[in-house]
Amino acid sequence: MNLTPAMQNFILHWGEMGAKWGVNRSVAQIHALLHISPDPMTAEEICETLNLARSNVSTGLKELQGWKLVKASRKLGDRRDHFHSIRDMYDLVNTVVEGRREREYVPTLTAMQEVLEEAKSDGTPESIRARLKETTDVMAEFDRWYGDVSRLSRPVQKALLKLGGRVAKLIPGGKSQG
Repeated sequence: MNLTPAMQNFILHWGEMGAKWGVNRSVAQIHALLHISPDPMTAEEICETLNLARSNVSTGLKELQGWKLVKASRKLGDRRDHFHSIRDMYDLVNTVVEGRREREYVPTLTAMQEVLEEAKSDGTPESIRARLKETTDVMAEFDRWYGDVSRLSRPVQKALLKLGGRVAKLIPGGKSQG
């Protein structure tokens, strides 16, 4: 694949953002390439296009598959795997958010619940326990909200996104946000 300057800039930027999100730069660049590629690509094609070592590409593809962001497929008469990113942007965003929730948010919420339980009997002052409880309760509330929204149909999710802060108009006592 011949990369235009815009394609190169997208891949480079996605790699930089990946590093800020805690993802290896090469892994993020592989994902960016597969995201914009109109057709699935072999590991060799990825290596050639991004000028990365085969071992880096193999490791990156395994990581992306583990996150369910990239899938492998086969073509008749070709023994190689062909890789492609999730094509639908809503599915891609949902996969990323759900993956981060499972890896980061849920373990933190669980740890907070355990800390709160421990604080009940270890001499933690009431004012600190109240703050820990408020933190845990709000985190749990956001997690329940996310669960509720994630189960809505795609058209309803899109409508909510388009409404943005104007959804407050639909709530008694809510105020317009613009």
